Amino acid sequence: MSSLPSHNKDSSRIRKQLSDSCPVSSVATTKSLRHERLSRLGSSGSSDVSNDTSTNHAESYFLQRENRLSARKKAQEETANNDYKKKGRQDDCGANVLEAEKKESWSLKKRISDMEEQLKIKAELKMENQRLKDENGALIRVITKLSK
Repeated sequence: MSSLPSHNKDSSRIRKQLSDSCPVSSVATTKSLRHERLSRLGSSGSSDVSNDTSTNHAESYFLQRENRLSARKKAQEETANNDYKKKGRQDDCGANVLEAEKKESWSLKKRISDMEEQLKIKAELKMENQRLKDENGALIRVITKLSK
């Protein structure tokens, strides 16, 4: 028991000396003091519970850190997968556009061939119409000669 009060005096002197030093080192010294405190508690028999809690805190911290990192990695993978899916959709859209263009080209070719056939039929009809006009004129001349 007598060692504890003298130990507290030493730690208060260390704290004063550390607080007098620059603030950047105070963070490091706070961590080192915590470490010293934990090691002192670990050496005494009654502080097993506090040591276990500090270990549990450290374990929970690392578990939380791992969970955060895995969640971040998973989010990045999902983003990458979404990008891949979008690119696939763009490729599908490109294929769909290409297929639509092929169908449109085929329908246009069919229309052109139908129009060419109609032009041929129209030319034949014009020729037949002209022949009928010529025949009609010839018949009219014959009838007029007969009627005189």
